[in-house]
Amino acid sequence: MIAKEQLRALIPHAGDMCLLDTVEEWTADDIRCTTLTHLAPHHPLRRQDQLAGLHLVEYAAQAMAVHGALLAQGAERGKAQPGMLGALRDIRLFVTRLDTLCGPLTVNAKRRLARADGLVYDFKIDNGGRLLCEGRVVVALGMALAEQSV
Repeated sequence: MIAKEQLRALIPHAGDMCLLDTVEEWTADDIRCTTLTHLAPHHPLRRQDQLAGLHLVEYAAQAMAVHGALLAQGAERGKAQPGMLGALRDIRLFVTRLDTLCGPLTVNAKRRLARADGLVYDFKIDNGGRLLCEGRVVVALGMALAEQSV
């Protein structure tokens, strides 16, 4: 298990914007994280004292970033390439608010494709076995990011 302090060293999100609490397990293609941050009264994404279900995509994206960083460490490459969400596909939300849920969120991400210029992950997020959100994320890496900024 990887705890929050170690997670903060893996991704660029600082302070309360690091939304994941632990990495429960990971392999070359999968990662499973848990968190209770959706219950925090001072959550950085809360608006009007509510946390929208759409923010689950950010939880998934952070799990993918952690996965990339862990893979880079394992390959002794140091840091992972910086990435940016390139596209969201087939996003299905089954909850409108997160702040009303009890217990931890479980974030599962599975890498489906890895290329030098990008990654594709499928993800599912549940709360006590209840599916909250699922979908696919395309992550642009390296030169793909440079080309977008021109």
